[in-house]
Amino acid sequence: MPEELSFFDQVYEVVRCIPKGKVTNYGAIARYLGTGKSSRMVGWAMNASHISGLKVPAHRVVNRLGILSGKAHFGDPQAMQRLLEKEGLKIENDRIKNFEAHFWDPSKELELP
Repeated sequence: MPEELSFFDQVYEVVRCIPKGKVTNYGAIARYLGTGKSSRMVGWAMNASHISGLKVPAHRVVNRLGILSGKAHFGDPQAMQRLLEKEGLKIENDRIKNFEAHFWDPSKELELP
């Protein structure tokens, strides 16, 4: 991944790689980028993605427990759930059912930056 990209842009590059029907979490993205303690910054990047003008599938990034913690940033609080369900995931009480089966780890799926 080109180093000249801002941290947010690096996050967006990773998020664009998440396949449909899969999800990852903030910490997994931070670890992949070599900044393991910056999961909160990844969250800020996801929040900013909605106003960035870039196409970023932010609905595929959840917290470490599979909870739709970013749903409030979608305008419609049910939008994140609808997008994930459209991709075949089941959501119950704002949490992805069988989270581990849908988890995509960028450190295992992508070359290291």
